[in-house]
Amino acid sequence: MEKEKLEKMRHSLSHLMASAILELYPDTLVTLGPAIDTGFYYDFEFKSPVSEKDFDKIEQVMRKHAKSWKGFEKTDVSHEEAKKIFAGNPYKLELIEGIKEKGEQITLHKSGEFTDLCRGGHVEDMSRVPLDSWKLDRVAGAYWRGDEKNKMLTRIYGLAFETKEKLDEYVTQQEEAKKRDHRELGKKLELFTFDEEIGKGLPIWLPKGNIIKEELEDWAKETEKNWGYQRVTTPIITKENLFYTSGHLPLYKESMYNPISIENENYYIKPMNCPFHHKVFSAIPRTYKELPLRIAEYGWCHRYEDSGSLFGLMRVRGMQMNDSHIYTTKEQAIDEFVSVIRLHEYYYKVLGIEKYEMELALRDPKNMSKYHGEEDDWKTAEEMTIKAMEISGVPFKIVHEGAAFYGPKMDFQIYSSIGRSFTASTNQLDLYMGKRFKLEYVDKDGSTKTPYIIHRAPLGTHERFIGFLIEHYAGNFPLWLSPIQVKVIPVRTNHNEYAKGVYDMLKLKGIRAELDNDDSNLGGKVRGAKNQKIPYWIVVGDKEVEAGKVTLESRDNGQLGQMTADELVSKLSEEITNKK
Repeated sequence: MEKEKLEKMRHSLSHLMASAILELYPDTLVTLGPAIDTGFYYDFEFKSPVSEKDFDKIEQVMRKHAKSWKGFEKTDVSHEEAKKIFAGNPYKLELIEGIKEKGEQITLHKSGEFTDLCRGGHVEDMSRVPLDSWKLDRVAGAYWRGDEKNKMLTRIYGLAFETKEKLDEYVTQQEEAKKRDHRELGKKLELFTFDEEIGKGLPIWLPKGNIIKEELEDWAKETEKNWGYQRVTTPIITKENLFYTSGHLPLYKESMYNPISIENENYYIKPMNCPFHHKVFSAIPRTYKELPLRIAEYGWCHRYEDSGSLFGLMRVRGMQMNDSHIYTTKEQAIDEFVSVIRLHEYYYKVLGIEKYEMELALRDPKNMSKYHGEEDDWKTAEEMTIKAMEISGVPFKIVHEGAAFYGPKMDFQIYSSIGRSFTASTNQLDLYMGKRFKLEYVDKDGSTKTPYIIHRAPLGTHERFIGFLIEHYAGNFPLWLSPIQVKVIPVRTNHNEYAKGVYDMLKLKGIRAELDNDDSNLGGKVRGAKNQKIPYWIVVGDKEVEAGKVTLESRDNGQLGQMTADELVSKLSEEITNKK
């Protein structure tokens, strides 16, 4: 089924659900109900609570109505007529006023006994929609029109796909996703936490999670050093004028924390590193011989995100990102852009991310006022970005919205091991900021020119990327990333001394080990290692002590048998070094 037909089906199903709700709960106020990527939803104000336990009876009524819904009858009405029809529903009346202010025609669509305020976009015959290709999914809270100052409504989500098979496939994927929920695994594996006294969206990395964060950071620093990047450190706050120069104020103000007044001047906590890196470039006179200049930083950034959009590590207010800005000549820009794409691919290959694609966001032609810069620069940036993406050979698509206010924006979409997609990182070619900050270099002929700037962050933020990795690996991190790499388990207390020697040897070799010498049974200790998803555990009993060896067991491959200490260290060190 083509995308447009599927969207019409989903939109129609939202009407069908609203009609069933009104039959079962006549005093309910219906509000808005669009189609979404996986189905549909509708927001309601119920007089008494409705839960997922009620889904069966709601679906039964939906199926009953579907059999008689042959089409959707469109009617144009005046604003006054619409107000009379929806007189008891303040939400619809608010929508009607909004339509009136825009000077638009009000249209109603009716099917069966249900009439809704709607622009259209439905199937021609509801009875032809397969009854087994959709189902109600879940209940959630939602503020009216997404504003937390408004009333909280009840949102009912439904799933809808072309066929029952595709619906079942999605449901299976979601069930697996629940098992991999990074919030639950993060708590179980003691990786991170949030605390209301510290603030919403501000993650605290616990010792085990911090190991993962630092391993990724150390790897990225070493990798990027080899790729020609130079590291810098910049302040976490700045005078507000820096963001007026960059253009982030006032355009980006809603995503920034309120200013702090210091000595009668406003300072902002930085939401991004770009303006600071531009100051690094301008701090020293530059010539073409230094370009491309690759400046990198794992800088702290803080952005104000609406509390309703916060979601574990995936959407936070405090973040550290794998950030860099590359200053190039015009002639170097495409090659550098391709090189950044290759760096993305290298990271993904090591991390076992097999499926990924690029998405280029261009300007929204319906809202051109929010973009700054010269038209020629925009066209040049768009053309050069597309050319670099084509050279890379990585699949990509183009969308006509979502560009940054200063230039086109290319994002990498990565897919986890169960097929869920995430926006991981960005790569942008910017012909705007160099001019804003009056950045210059001396070219071969002695003339001064403005560098082209590439903004890139292959691993995105620690927070979002580690959240993805938790779900991608289901908590089963590869050895080099695992907070605890090996657990040493003595069978009985009389084996503790030998086990302690093995533990000390592993620690001395730089392997993250844990000794479980509690006076408890072996089965419980092994279960503990498995529950903590530790890659390897060593069992030490009479046979091991007598042979002067250890028995190694693997989380992924079962028992690997006895081996000497040297063989053990060699095996683990090779796996860690090669990031298998």
